Amino acid sequence: MSNNSHNEELLQSFLNYLNYEKKSSKFTVISYQNDLTHFLRNIGEKQIAQIDSKDIRLWISELSEEGIAPRSINRKITAVRSFFYYLQKEGKLQQNVARKVHMLKVKKRIPCFVEEENMNKLLDENVFAKGFSGLRDKVVIDLLYTTGIRRAELLGLELSSINFTEGTIKVFGKRSKERIVPILPECSALLKTYIEERNKIALEHHLLIVTDNGGKAYPNLLYRIVHKYLGEVTTIDKKSPHVLRHSYATHLLNNGADINDIKELLGHASLAATQIYTHNSFEKLKKVYKHSHPRN
Repeated sequence: MSNNSHNEELLQSFLNYLNYEKKSSKFTVISYQNDLTHFLRNIGEKQIAQIDSKDIRLWISELSEEGIAPRSINRKITAVRSFFYYLQKEGKLQQNVARKVHMLKVKKRIPCFVEEENMNKLLDENVFAKGFSGLRDKVVIDLLYTTGIRRAELLGLELSSINFTEGTIKVFGKRSKERIVPILPECSALLKTYIEERNKIALEHHLLIVTDNGGKAYPNLLYRIVHKYLGEVTTIDKKSPHVLRHSYATHLLNNGADINDIKELLGHASLAATQIYTHNSFEKLKKVYKHSHPRN
């Protein structure tokens, strides 16, 4: 067996582990596969057992020279670290040389969000297209903003995920972790109208969000919908589904919600992931202080 074949076999074993044991999302698996395939091509004919930390650092340097952003490089480093950790745990490597490789320093980013009045304008005024596609688009925007769920979680929602009696949806997050998220009465009414129309064209599956002809929705469709309609009400550079998740969390925090409750609603594993939203609230407080204090 050639070195390349052996390396590819180890990679496939790791991907199977992510898929079937760790139950990572398909987007995570694809990302890891792409990053690790690039890494293995970079090391050429070397067997993985022959790789040392210098090889990994050289690869990182080359990525930097190509202009890859530090945050993106860190994602690739995480993939390599996880791969080597898995191989050591399975007894395929004696030591994890990737453990000695450090992450690059990155500037802390304050999450981008849409102002409350702009989201209210988008959902309250008649800006959505007529017909089924416009109704579907409004459901996408409404659910992403009023529940804070991720794009992948929205794509995975089934008709049975919605409990109209309780006013909740059942969401499967990262690593198939289940959580229950409340939905607003207005959103519930919108969903009932949408589902009635959706059931006229989507007969082959039970997924909630569908294409114009009733097929399964896909990530780029959701991105295009969000980008289009956010462009109607805001000039921020980023107009992605995740911006609506940021907006959801920021607006909850600004209106007095407890950060631990927001953590549970978002499905974060740790409070540290949720605390990034306190930066947005602090920025708002600084603006209030600047405009209100008599010495300013």
